[in-house]
Amino acid sequence: MAQIATFGAGCFWGVEALFAKQTGVTNTSVGYMGGTLENPTYRDVCSGQTEHVEVVHIEFDEHLIDYTDLLTLFWQNHDPTTPNRQGPDIGTQYRSVVFYHSAEQQDDAESMLTQLQQSGAFGAPIVTAIEPAQEYYLAEEYHQQYLDKRKQNLNW
Repeated sequence: MAQIATFGAGCFWGVEALFAKQTGVTNTSVGYMGGTLENPTYRDVCSGQTEHVEVVHIEFDEHLIDYTDLLTLFWQNHDPTTPNRQGPDIGTQYRSVVFYHSAEQQDDAESMLTQLQQSGAFGAPIVTAIEPAQEYYLAEEYHQQYLDKRKQNLNW
């Protein structure tokens, strides 16, 4: 049975491209989580009024890649010290968040956050939230595998 991980780390296009190419990741999709509006659209989320986050939803085979490996990629590939922002993308939908699907995922995420914070690895306080997974709303089709469809590669 596939396991699930959900992360918000800025614009979901690049985050999905990163995770989709990892051995053991069996499926990715992008969507919205953490807000108050049912069935939000991209326009709704971009309004800043729904509290949703752009997320990548990852299915993975825990025998090939484990959750802590995914967490490591999450931490290494965005700036977890900037609230509501990643690079040029600004807004609450770009906040850094780990949505956990089990108590074990919560423990792993909190433990790694504590280790990173204590190590001073980022040179500033980490603002990443660790929250229970909520209803996942699949983003519009044109957002799915966006960079891959356009033959755009990120240098990860």
